[in-house]
Amino acid sequence: MKKTTKPNLLRQNFRLVKRLYPTLSERNLRVLRELTGSFHLSLFHGEILLTGENWYITHAGLLKIALRRRCRGIRTALQERQCDALAGRWVFKATVYKGSDSKGFVGFGDADPSNVSPLVRGAEMRVAETRAVNRALRKAYGIGLCSVEELGSFSAPTPPSYPKQAAPVSGNGNGSSHSQPRLRDQLCLLIRQFNLDPTLVKAYAADYCGTEALKEASRDLVESFIFHISKAAKEDRDALICKLNSYALSVEVKP
Repeated sequence: MKKTTKPNLLRQNFRLVKRLYPTLSERNLRVLRELTGSFHLSLFHGEILLTGENWYITHAGLLKIALRRRCRGIRTALQERQCDALAGRWVFKATVYKGSDSKGFVGFGDADPSNVSPLVRGAEMRVAETRAVNRALRKAYGIGLCSVEELGSFSAPTPPSYPKQAAPVSGNGNGSSHSQPRLRDQLCLLIRQFNLDPTLVKAYAADYCGTEALKEASRDLVESFIFHISKAAKEDRDALICKLNSYALSVEVKP
């Protein structure tokens, strides 16, 4: 596969951001240029995100930087004394090792129902671990840009010009239909429209359906997931990105 060069990536980022945010300020365009040049981050792949008037890096973007710079490893540890399972409060410590002789860069992350979006309610433990890893990675690689997962309840993003997506309707399995697309096509369309990572979407879908792989899920469960993720993307895309990024570590360690 042909590797995207920085000039090509910059053009790709600019084309996409001007399509999604046609009234974007010169300041934000300048920041996007700096982020692309310094960290080689892709807007299309969800590695950076515009929320309100500010740019944020995502968990996927931080992992991309760590992989590119040959990160030696990441260790996480639950801070049990600071946790309260009944209240849904979790605290993690993450340590990033840049090389074999690295002493480690430490970051802490916490999450509870008061500082996460309703979309990820019930997944506070994973959010806390993701936040800890993000902070440790930002320290290790000198990234002053805050990650979107570290935000509190995730404010709504600047509305992009996405086309409206109709809620999925039941049909006759994955067979052909002249009026409605197949479930797989509906999901692919959602991924393209809302700029989602397909690998993380599949991991989320399998978890949502309670199966090892999405292909093992029943049609009703897949329909339910498509409706769920479509609604989530429209109502709070930032929180959905956070939810998807919480699966990034588990995806990375799969053989």
